[in-house]
Amino acid sequence: MKLLSLAAAVSLVALAAHAQPLLAQQQDNQEQMMTGTQQGDLTFQQVFGSPSLNGPAPRGVQLSPDGRWLTLLRNREDDRERYDLWGYDRQSSQWRMLVDSTAIGPVRDLSEAEKMQRERLRIGSLKGIVTYEWAADGQSILVPIDGDLFLAGLDGGISRLTNTEEGELNPALSPSGNYVSFVRDRRLWVGTLGAEAVPVTPQEGELVTWGEAEFVAQEEMDRHTGYWWAPGDRRIAIARVDETPVGIVTRAAIGAEGTRTYQQRYPAAGTPNADVQLFISDPDGKHRVQVDLGSDRDVYLARVDWAPDGSALYVQRQDRAQTRIDMLKVDPATGRSSVLFTERARDGHWINLSNDYRFLKDGSLIWWSERDGFGHLWRFADGGWTQLTRGDWMVTSLAGVDQDQGRVYFTATRDDVLAQQIYALNLADPTRIERLSETDYVNSAKMDRSGKALVVTRHGDLQPPQSYLADGQGQRIEWIMENALDAAHPYAPHLASHRAPSFGTIAAEDGTPLHWMMITPELQPGKTYPVFFGHYGGPGNQYVTRGWQGAQLQAIVDRGYIYFEIDNRGSANRGVEFERAIYRAMGGVEVADQRSGAEYLKTLPYVDAGKIATYGWSYGGYLTLKMLEADPGLYAAGIVGAPVAKWELYDTHYTERFMGTPQGDAAAYARSDAIADAVKITDPMLLIHGMADDNVVFENATAIAATMQHAAVPFEMMLYPGQTHSVGGPVISVHLWESIFRFLERNGVAPAE
Repeated sequence: MKLLSLAAAVSLVALAAHAQPLLAQQQDNQEQMMTGTQQGDLTFQQVFGSPSLNGPAPRGVQLSPDGRWLTLLRNREDDRERYDLWGYDRQSSQWRMLVDSTAIGPVRDLSEAEKMQRERLRIGSLKGIVTYEWAADGQSILVPIDGDLFLAGLDGGISRLTNTEEGELNPALSPSGNYVSFVRDRRLWVGTLGAEAVPVTPQEGELVTWGEAEFVAQEEMDRHTGYWWAPGDRRIAIARVDETPVGIVTRAAIGAEGTRTYQQRYPAAGTPNADVQLFISDPDGKHRVQVDLGSDRDVYLARVDWAPDGSALYVQRQDRAQTRIDMLKVDPATGRSSVLFTERARDGHWINLSNDYRFLKDGSLIWWSERDGFGHLWRFADGGWTQLTRGDWMVTSLAGVDQDQGRVYFTATRDDVLAQQIYALNLADPTRIERLSETDYVNSAKMDRSGKALVVTRHGDLQPPQSYLADGQGQRIEWIMENALDAAHPYAPHLASHRAPSFGTIAAEDGTPLHWMMITPELQPGKTYPVFFGHYGGPGNQYVTRGWQGAQLQAIVDRGYIYFEIDNRGSANRGVEFERAIYRAMGGVEVADQRSGAEYLKTLPYVDAGKIATYGWSYGGYLTLKMLEADPGLYAAGIVGAPVAKWELYDTHYTERFMGTPQGDAAAYARSDAIADAVKITDPMLLIHGMADDNVVFENATAIAATMQHAAVPFEMMLYPGQTHSVGGPVISVHLWESIFRFLERNGVAPAE
C-alpha cells in the first residue's frame, strides 16, 4: 500500500454569512501554528495543511515527443491536493501554466467508476488535473478534467472534446495521434481527433465492460487499462470483462448524511474471478478477432504489449496460483497465439508481476526476473537467455533503454539496501555497471521514449524530494523541481528542531538481519521516552530507507515520542528467501520479527519499556491485531487502522498469491485469522476504519468489533463516514492523528511531565 474560478466565486457567496466565525477560527489556527513554530513543535494542522511542508510535489513528469517541453502536474500552494498542468520550454528556459484546472468548468461530480479507479491508483483525494498525455506531433496535450476531455494547445488554446454527464475513463491518444479513445458506459469509444467519438464495441448489459481493467487488475496487478493501441494506429487490443461469475458483496458507503449501498462484484479469495477475454480489432471496431488465451479460462490477463513494429501482440498470461507466467506471441490478424517462453516461481514462492521489461527493435526483450533468488535483468534473444545483472541485491526498476547505444538504465540496491541508486550497463559488456547517482540520496529514475534523457528524483534526511533532467551519463542538465531546503522553504521554520534518523539491524529468530530506523527527541540524561512503533509489514513494501522521512514523523517526535520501525521478513527488496517466509504463513514471522523489535527497544536505557505503542494501517492494521493477540502485555497500546481481519474476506489475486485458497489451504487460513483470537487482546486498542471502504471492506472492522463485544473485551473505535480505504484530507487527517494521540494519552502512553 495522492487538485474552480466560477465554483470558487459561488462558494464565496454561499459562505459570506459565516465569514466572521470562519475568520476567527483561521486566526486561532494561525496563532496555534505560530506557537508551534516558535516552540519548534510541529502540529498536525501544519503537517496536513497548505502549502505542504515537504515542498512542491510534482507528478506526471514527461518530455514532449520533440524533447522541447518538459511538463508536469504541480500542486497549488493554497491547496496541496489541486494540480494544474505546467510546462517548461527548454528553448526559452521559462516555466508557464499550460492548463489552469480552475478555469475549466462546470465542475461535475465524478462517476462512481472513476472514483473507484482513482481509489485504485491511490489518488482519490486529488483534484484538478490528475493525468495527461502528449499528442504525437508535440503540439497539443490531452487533458481529462472532472469527467470530460480537453485538448490543450501550446498557444494557450483549449478545446473541449467531450461534454457529457457520463465520465470518460482511460482516455488515450493513439500512437500516431489520429484518434482519441476512452471508455464510456462500459464500451470503448474511438473518434478521429476533433470529431465525434463512436462506440466500437457492443453494449452487453451491466456486467460486461470493454476496454476497462477488472477490479483485481486495478487493485492488485498494477494494470489500469483494458485496451492497447498498436503502433501506427493500425489495430487495438481490447479486453472484454464479464463479471457475471463474481460474487456480490453488499457494500454500504455510510456517509455523514445518508447511506448508499452498492452490489459490488468482489472476488473474495477462493471464489470465481471475472471472465476476461482479449480481442483485436481495427480502430472502427471491424475485423475483430479473439486472442487465443488457452483452454484454461481461470487465468489472469497480466500484461499486454505490442511489438515495436506492430507485427505481434505479446500477452503475459498468469496462472491462478501465480506460480507461472506464459509470454504469448499473438498474430494480430488471426488471434492465434504461441508460447514464447515461460517464467516459473522458485519453490515456495510466487511470481511478482513487474513492469520492468522492454521489447526492443531488434526483436529481443529486456526482462526482470527473480529466478536466481534476487530480482535481476535478463535478455531474451533468439530463443535464449543472457543474465545482465547478478548478485545478492535487487534491481528495483528498469528506467529505460537507449537502443541506439545499447545502454540499459535501472535502479537497484547494489550499493545499499536502504538507498537505491541509478545505474547503467552496456549490452555489449553487461559486467561493467556504472553508478550514475549520488549515494547521499535515495534515487529513482524514468526515461523519455528514446532512452536519451533521465528524469531523476532524489531525497535524503535533510532534502525533501527534488527532481532534475539528466543526460545518459547522469549529469544534471536542468532542475525540474529543485525544492531546496532554504529559508523560503515551508519546512525551514522547523529545521532547528529537526531530528535525524538512526539505523541499525537486529537478528530475527533464525538469525536473518532485520533493518530498523529510529528518530528520537533530543535525549536528556536519565529520562525515558514512550515509543510510537509504526509498521506495515506486508509483502511488496520497504519502509526503512535513508530518504526524506517527512514532516509527519517529525511531528510525532516533537510530541516527545521516539519513532521506530523495522522491516520484517516478508517485506520487499531483500530477495526471494527473505520474502517467502510468509508463504502460506501470513501473521506469523511478521509478528515474531516485530516482537524482536519491541524486545530490542526495551533494552535501551532511554526507552520507557512500559510505553511502547504499535500502529499500522491496512496490512499494518492486520499485523497490529496479530501482535496484540500473540503477545498480551508486550505493547502498551495498539492502533489498528483499516485491517484485514480474515483473509477469506479479501480479494483473490492478492490473497491467493501468498495464502493459496481457503479450500486448498484451510489450515493456513485458520492460523492467519485475526478474528477468533481478538478475545485474547488485553491491551488498550483503537480500531479505525473508513465507512465507505471498498478495498478492505467495512465488514472486517465490524467482525472484529462484534467478536470483542460479545466477549466483553474493551476497546475503542473511531469511524469515518464517507471515507474509503485512504482515510484523509487536510482536516480529516488532523482529526485522525489527534484522535490517535488522545487515545494514547488517555491510556497513559505519553511522555512524562
